[in-house]
Amino acid sequence: MAEFTGFPVEALNFYDDLEMDNTKSFWAAHKAVYETAVQGPMTALLQSLEPEFGPGKVFRPYRDVRFAKDKTPYKDHQGGFVAAGPTTGWYVEVGAPGVRVGAGFYDAGSERLASIRSAIADQRTGSELVRILAALRDEGWTVGGETLKTSPRGYAADHPRIELLRHKSMTVGRSYGFDEMIHTSLLLARVRTDWAAATPFVQWVRTHSG
Repeated sequence: MAEFTGFPVEALNFYDDLEMDNTKSFWAAHKAVYETAVQGPMTALLQSLEPEFGPGKVFRPYRDVRFAKDKTPYKDHQGGFVAAGPTTGWYVEVGAPGVRVGAGFYDAGSERLASIRSAIADQRTGSELVRILAALRDEGWTVGGETLKTSPRGYAADHPRIELLRHKSMTVGRSYGFDEMIHTSLLLARVRTDWAAATPFVQWVRTHSG
């Protein structure tokens, strides 16, 4: 296993340049930079986190453009993911804006989403989620995800947790930006600590998603 020593400055520069020239010719000319400055460190980071969180996945750099208006072939970031359940787990990303981490669920079928909403609506389990998210917000995390503009069917608009009930996906995230730490081995400890802080949220989703 390769030692993780941080993402070099070349990783951020690579994505800066890719945003200006997202073409196959650019990628071919700079593939070695991607492999050594982006893919290699991301793989090493996930492997270093595996004992605590499980095996990780380095996402493919290619975009699925079959049904997209934007036909640029490559993603403008590199993501890494450790699954704790279906479409649920911990996330880390490097791109032109720097490095950020996240956790939660990014998709849910109708039955799974119904289970999550039922748990949010319940006073005991819903209040538990509110406490978990409040603690993360206090530590600098932001809550995101796709939401409905209206109340989901079967739930009153004045439900005390209606904002959470509107979620179709739910994630927490925080950015390290260009902090010098991202270019060093210290990033490993930071991601490990933040993923551990987000684990109660991930466990809540696992427990209540059917």
